[in-house]
Amino acid sequence: MTRSLISLVGAGTLLAAFAFAGCAEAHEDGDVPAAVEALKGDPGLDIFIAHPPHHVREDATTSPTGLSPTKVRVAYGLPATGGSGTIAIVDAYDNPNAEADLRVFSTQFGLPQCTTANGCFKKVMVGGKVRGDSGWGLEIALDVQWAHAIAPNAKILLVEAKSASGTDLLNAVNYARNQPDVVAVSMSWGGGEFSGEASYDQYFTSVYGATFFASSGDNGTGASWPASSPNIVAVGGTRLAFNADGTLASETAWSGSGGGVSAYQPMPAFQTALGLTGGKRLIPDVSFDADPASGVSVYDSYSYNGQRGWFAVGGTSAGAPQWAAIKSLGLSASNAFFYQDAAGASAATFFRDITSGTNGSCGAVCTAATGYDTVTGVGSPLKTVF
Repeated sequence: MTRSLISLVGAGTLLAAFAFAGCAEAHEDGDVPAAVEALKGDPGLDIFIAHPPHHVREDATTSPTGLSPTKVRVAYGLPATGGSGTIAIVDAYDNPNAEADLRVFSTQFGLPQCTTANGCFKKVMVGGKVRGDSGWGLEIALDVQWAHAIAPNAKILLVEAKSASGTDLLNAVNYARNQPDVVAVSMSWGGGEFSGEASYDQYFTSVYGATFFASSGDNGTGASWPASSPNIVAVGGTRLAFNADGTLASETAWSGSGGGVSAYQPMPAFQTALGLTGGKRLIPDVSFDADPASGVSVYDSYSYNGQRGWFAVGGTSAGAPQWAAIKSLGLSASNAFFYQDAAGASAATFFRDITSGTNGSCGAVCTAATGYDTVTGVGSPLKTVF
């Protein structure tokens, strides 16, 4: 269970330790279907408060110090161009500078501009005017910029929930999943599992074929929601290491990568088909660079911890939007394909199997190994079509 900003009280009640900051003007309101609004007051969602699992390596700088889009693309064999459809980024609260900061990021790294004016970028506030929060603001900057970095020709839909409560976040997810052009939904947030979570699995489905991606958490071994849903691709974390000439030296499990066994969700068919046992959902499914030591460059002018400029950011929250972008590149990224390909004779052409590193001190459950493991899943990407 993820615990960095959440504590357990009594019989599973969750309390948030999040501090709210700032205030932002609403840019655009999204209509929330009445069926989801009716979830307000639901005892399951009422106990859930999310947090964004990002880790900042150092103070802000005037120029990038983290990995560039080119370096990440080369490490994973991803193309420099491409992407189709819309990537939906679902986060809590508002970053009023998200579009302007994306413009700075794109200019810095030679990416095509993605703006409201050219029809590439759109921001929707669900539930009315959404106030700003500097912690979530950095998460929004990370998610938007790196979805664009990996799939520069895709559109970006930023969906901002009114708060970090389960109800408000699920309202935002519901808005995103009902947009016909959305091919992937990225959710860089999570919290502790709770009884009854399976009753919300239906909200992580789309009649338009979108795939849902969520961070697995940054506190090492343990399952979190919504990553535990079998309808979501749970993204774990790794660490990239580079040689002096800039080429990739190795990729190992990151010690903070969330992963483990769900307390409530049964094991889905795609995992049993791989030969996994135990009867409960295992996470993560896949992995991506997350260690802040190999963090990515993010530009944020919205004053994270009183600072503005370039940050080097890690965490499994960096992997969710980048895997969502991979879905936009190839339109085939989903658990059904991942596990099928991992079971095949050509698995090594689809995934880099992460075979070293741990995320805790609990033996095999906390240790990366050949094949699937509950630290890095089936591995990190080596293709865009699965």
